[in-house]
Amino acid sequence: MMRRLSYWLPAICIALMISGFSTSVFSGEGTSRIIIPLLHWLFPSASQNTLGLLHSGIRKAAHIAEYGMFSAAVFHGIRGERRNWRPEWAFIALLIAAGYAGLDEWHQSFVPMREARIGDVLIDSTGALLAQLSIWAYLQLHRRDEPSHEPVEESS
Repeated sequence: MMRRLSYWLPAICIALMISGFSTSVFSGEGTSRIIIPLLHWLFPSASQNTLGLLHSGIRKAAHIAEYGMFSAAVFHGIRGERRNWRPEWAFIALLIAAGYAGLDEWHQSFVPMREARIGDVLIDSTGALLAQLSIWAYLQLHRRDEPSHEPVEESS
């Protein structure tokens, strides 16, 4: 039982991290206090509008990254000790990640300075999908590196 739980531990930790990011501390207003001055330092001639767009882009990229990591960790939990890739594992991981994204947005509807957005669920789900595609591609590339277990035909 503990061994099985160890495969799910990364997904649980990332889910807790995502929930922490759903607080008012990590609202757009909260992160702008750190990110906007940093962007202004990096791009001193950028307008406030440009800095705001960059800030928004960074926040959306963070959504893609965190749900990509979550989706990959859920896949790891589902797969456990088994090897290779199965479409049903990826599909279940994607459903869990998208479902968690929906719950996260619903939670944000109750948090001051936050609001629920269906667009964020779509962005989060895109990150989860990209992770599953990356896992599939990675395992396809490395499958070729494994020795074949098929019998070799002799030529006459």
